[in-house]
Parts: sequence; C-alpha cells; structure tokens
Amino acid sequence: MFDDPHGAAANMQEAEVTRVRSLRGAWRWALVAATAATILLCINQQFSLRFFIGYTQLNTEYFYLLIALMLPFTFLIFPGTGRAPLDRIPWYDLVLFLATFAAALMLMSNVRKAAEAGWEFGRAPTGVIAAGLVMWAMLMEALRRTGGWSLLLSVLPFTVYPLFAEARWLGPFRGTQSTLEQATAYHVLSGKSLLGIPIQAFADTVIGFLVFGTALMMTGAGKFFINLAFALCGTFRGGAAKVCIFASGLLGMMSGSIISNVLTAGTMTIPVMKKSGFRASYAAAIEACASTGAVLAPPVMGATAFVIAQFLNVSYADVAIAAIIPAVLYYAGLFMQVDAYAARHKLKGIPRAELPRIMDTIKDGWYYVFVIALLIVMLLYFKRESHAPFYATALLLVLNQFFSKDTRWTLATIGKFLEVNGRTFVELVGILAGCGLLIGAFSMTGVVSSLANDLLHIAGDNPFLLLGMCALTSLILGLGLTTTACYIFLAILVAPALEKLGLNRMAVHMFIFYWGMLSSITPPVAIASFAAAGIAGSPAMKTGWESMWVGSIIYFLPFFFVLNPALVLQGPSPYLAGLGLMGLAAFGTLFICGGIQGYQPFVGDLRGAGALEWPIRVLLVIGGFVVATPGGGIMPLSQMQVTLLGLAILLPTILIALLLVRRQPVMPDGLRVP
Repeated sequence: MFDDPHGAAANMQEAEVTRVRSLRGAWRWALVAATAATILLCINQQFSLRFFIGYTQLNTEYFYLLIALMLPFTFLIFPGTGRAPLDRIPWYDLVLFLATFAAALMLMSNVRKAAEAGWEFGRAPTGVIAAGLVMWAMLMEALRRTGGWSLLLSVLPFTVYPLFAEARWLGPFRGTQSTLEQATAYHVLSGKSLLGIPIQAFADTVIGFLVFGTALMMTGAGKFFINLAFALCGTFRGGAAKVCIFASGLLGMMSGSIISNVLTAGTMTIPVMKKSGFRASYAAAIEACASTGAVLAPPVMGATAFVIAQFLNVSYADVAIAAIIPAVLYYAGLFMQVDAYAARHKLKGIPRAELPRIMDTIKDGWYYVFVIALLIVMLLYFKRESHAPFYATALLLVLNQFFSKDTRWTLATIGKFLEVNGRTFVELVGILAGCGLLIGAFSMTGVVSSLANDLLHIAGDNPFLLLGMCALTSLILGLGLTTTACYIFLAILVAPALEKLGLNRMAVHMFIFYWGMLSSITPPVAIASFAAAGIAGSPAMKTGWESMWVGSIIYFLPFFFVLNPALVLQGPSPYLAGLGLMGLAAFGTLFICGGIQGYQPFVGDLRGAGALEWPIRVLLVIGGFVVATPGGGIMPLSQMQVTLLGLAILLPTILIALLLVRRQPVMPDGLRVP
C-alpha cells in the first residue's frame, strides 16, 4: 500500500533539500492542528461559510492567517544546517518559530488598517515596519531552508534591489528607488509582493488539490493505478518500462509531485524493469522522465500551474486544458523511445501469469473512476476549480469508507493525513511566499516594461533568437531554482518581451514553465533522476545523462506550441487545428525516437545499415523534427511546405535504411549476419 505520498525525507513537492525532521509529541500535534485550521479556513473562504460570525475576513487577512499557521513550522521541519540535530528542535529554531508567528500576527492585525490608509505606499507605523523587517528576514531564511542556497542567492538580491534601483551600474535594470521603510511596507502590506500571485494561488486552489492528492494516495490509489498499468501494458515488448510510463502518468495526473511520483511508482517499476533486462541507469532514467510528467499532466498539475493561472488571470481549468496536447505528446514520445529501445535490445514483456487481472483491478478500485470524473466535470464544465477538489475528496472518502475494507480510515489515519498535508503546506508556503517578494521588487521599481523593450532590442525583434535566449536562461535558472521559482523569474523578466512580439500569452507561459521544469532531469541538479538512481542502485550522474537522452522529446515540445498555439488549444478553431498538429507531431516524433534509439519501426534495427547507421539516424531525427514542427505564424514556411520538406528528408532515408537492413539482418547480440 502507498499510504504516504510524502513520507520519506526526500519526498517533497518542490524542496531541493532532503534533510528534514519528523516532528514528535506536542509539536506533531501542533502541526496537525495548524493543518486542520488551514484546511478549514480555506473551505470557509472558498465556500463563504462565515465561520467568523459577524465578521467578514479580508483576503489579505486570510493570507496572513495561513502564513502565521504554516510558515513558522519551516524552522522546525527543515534544519538550519547539515549538522543540526534531527531528533530534537534546537533553541534557535524555536526563537525563529516564535518570531515568525508573532510578526505574521502583527501584520495580520494591521493589514485592514493598511488597506484603508494606504500604508503600503508609506507612513506605516514603526511597529508595523519592524514586524515587516522580521517577516522579510524570516522569509529569506525559509527560502534557504526549503530551496537551498541557490534559491536564496537568486531571490535575495532582487528583493533588496529597490533600495538601490537608481544606481547607474544597473543599466537596463535601473528603476524607481525606495527607502528601506517604503520597500518593507510594500513587500509585506501590498497585494503584489508577499501577498501576491504565489500566495494567492496557494490559498485559492493549491490547498484543495494537495488535500485531494494526499487523500487519493492514502485510500490506495497508488496500488490501483500501478496494478492497472501492469494489467494493461505488462505483456508488451519492454512491458515493464511501458508500465512505468503508464503508471507514473496516472499517478502524476493526481499528485502533481515529481519526487513523490518517483518514490511511489519507482519502488515497484524499477526492480521489474531491471529484472526484464533494462540497465539499472536506463530503468531509473525512464522512471525519472515518466515522473517528471506529473507537473505536466492534467487534471492535477504541479503548484506552478496554479501560479500560471494567477499570472494570466484565467481559471486553472484553462491552464489544464492547454496542457492536454503537450502532455499527450510527451508521454507518447516516451512510449516510442522505450518501444524502440526494447525492440533494438530484444526485450520481451512480462508473462501474463505474473500480472494482475484487469477485471480484478477495476473491481477493487472502480470508485476512483467516479471521483476523477467528478473532479474533471467540476473543473471543465462548471469551472469551479476552487471547489472541485473538496467535492472530489468528500466523495472519495465516503466511497472508500463504504467499499474498501483494506483502506478504510480511522482516527489515526486522519492524524497522519493532516500531518502529511501539513509538511507539504509548510514547504510550499516557505517557497511561494519568499518568491512573492521577487514580484514585488519589480512591481516597485517599474522596470519590467523597459526591460522587455531592451530584450527585444538585443534580439533584433527576432522571435527565434528571443525564444532561444529564453530557453537557455530558463534551463540555467532551472538548474539552481525550483520549477515555480524559475517560472516566476521568467514570467516577470522574459514573458513580456515574447508577448510584445505577438506570441500567444498561454503558449509563452507554458514555454517558460516547460523549460524551467527540465531541471528535474537535467544534470547537475536532476532531482528526479537522482531519486530514481537511489532506488535503482545506479550512478546518479550517469542516470541524469540517461534521463536527458530518454526525455529528449521534451526539449523540442515547447518550441512547437509557441510556433502554433493550437497545440495548447489557443487561437481560432483550436481543437481541430490542435488535433491535426498533434498527429503531425506524433508522426514526426516516431522518427525522432527511431533515430535516437537506433531502431525504426517498420524498418528494423539500424545497426544493419553498417557504416551508414549514424548518418541514417541523424537524418531520421532531422526529418522527424521538421515534420513535427508547425508551419505558418512566425515560421517563414507554411504548414504544407514544412511537412513536404520533412518528408523529402525522411522518404529517401527510410528507403535506403530498408534496403540495407533487409539485406543484412542483425542478431540479438548486435552482430550482422554476412
């Protein structure tokens, strides 16, 4: 049973540190109580239940109450140093806990007066400024503990940047300068910094979806999805790897967490892949890439997707719909990669006798289908993304209590459920609240629009050069930042420039999101790859490079849907155009994967081409990429011209490969028969 999707120390949503404390005794119950209060406050706010009789709570007061409940626990759960004890809480962490709690309460009690008197723009009382400075410092320390030094060193300079924004050496970053008092007041009292987009996303929608994901896993959904994947895909060639992709995709659609996906599905699928003949590092790479899709796959995407919705001022359902085709193409590409690898290495499927029966699996977990259907209907038809996860969770728990004897909840289960959610809430608040100050700094100085013009000038108004610059910046930032932090950076700095070129806003933000997410499988960070390597017993860095090779399709995809936003279901006739482009992209991906793995479906093992193997593989990748590339728009060629060019490369390459491979068949050990 997979009853705890975040239980291990490394099993976090966004945090890049793996050394955490397990709270015991009174502190554990304090976390449980704070989590219960957080969930109840969210329900009260979203459903307008008026828990506070005769008192209407402002959104800013609600945000600060959540911060007061969750942020202080950052200093109890995440140790300050590598040498800090894990079995007890040092006195200095208790001091930080109390200071954060007191500052949050002070600011919450004054935020209504601040809104009435405009304190965020100046003249705030000394006590409020003092509390704001304490909160500022605590947020930076929380960022360091949850995201590591790289995140702190990336965010801290920008949060203090308004204090010297008029300095000449800043060049294009010069803006309106503020005093320490003005900057502090704006950071902690305005709705565009600490209380801005990231915390708003957390308070409005993220809490509900995290609750739903945890409830789903703690009612046995992990076992159901993995057994379903084994029953459906286990007998195919390379079946263990295809089970891994399918199971991780199903789990990821519900959890939105890369690391919990690796540690949940990987413990089952990686040993089976190794037993089936996959190298340990390759098995770990497949799991890492499949689990990375957790933040791409609707209906429950990662926390960044909710921040995207807030940035674009659209519903989360719109973001989830936009992610459908890219997610399908990503998982289809992984399937093709694995199939070509299995065919080249003559890897067979798992015997049917060793697999669960599909009807038995559905009989045991049929009610998950109803719960997921309710969630999707609430999201897409009723457009109630803040309500949907709570309704789905309620239905899930009722059905689980009635129809499942093995996973029926007790009081102890409820306590564990709240603790697991609490640890995740604490981690995300520590990251999201700190990153909010980044947005506030650029809002204060007003440099975003001028910076966009400077970027356009540097790129010479060339969209391809600007996209390349953005992709490279995203990848570099993603190596040191969490996906959400990386996205926030680039949504502020680069997205306006791309939008000024006339590119679709949703496509631009999805492009940034995807490239920032690549750090999960790209060395030297590659947290998904390293987690999978730990399970497989393979070298961490080798697994990271294998992950880049296996997941290479994801490096192409973002360019496709920026070139034609129909791939994110935007623009005129998006569904018809999107399906057509998806078909072309999938067709091109078939040849890209064939070239990468050295086995082309309907042709065979390309080792049979002898000395021409590598030229053929390169041409297959190039031709497949051209066919998959959308034409028109900012492309100088129409869709018909692009497709014909790709076919002109592929057809002669396939014919030559067929002639050579059929003439010199390859033995299982890779030797050609003369």
